[in-house]
Amino acid sequence: MEEAFDPNEMLDRFKLRAEAVKARQIPPVEGQERRRFVEQARLDYFDFSIIADGQATLDNGILTITVDLRPNEDNERS
Repeated sequence: MEEAFDPNEMLDRFKLRAEAVKARQIPPVEGQERRRFVEQARLDYFDFSIIADGQATLDNGILTITVDLRPNEDNERS
């Protein structure tokens, strides 16, 4: 019997991916390869975090993830 798809479990997995990227060690590479690795990790963390912060709904087989990208006025971001 197949398990039902739970979009919130998927969002939880994205949160775990973001945390894993943040905790990932930089391999012993230098120069341009190191910069590429660090930049890719930054982008992966950013992307996974955005999805993880979303609200997911599954309606009639259509998955919708809503992400509020508006600045939080309570948060002092620059």
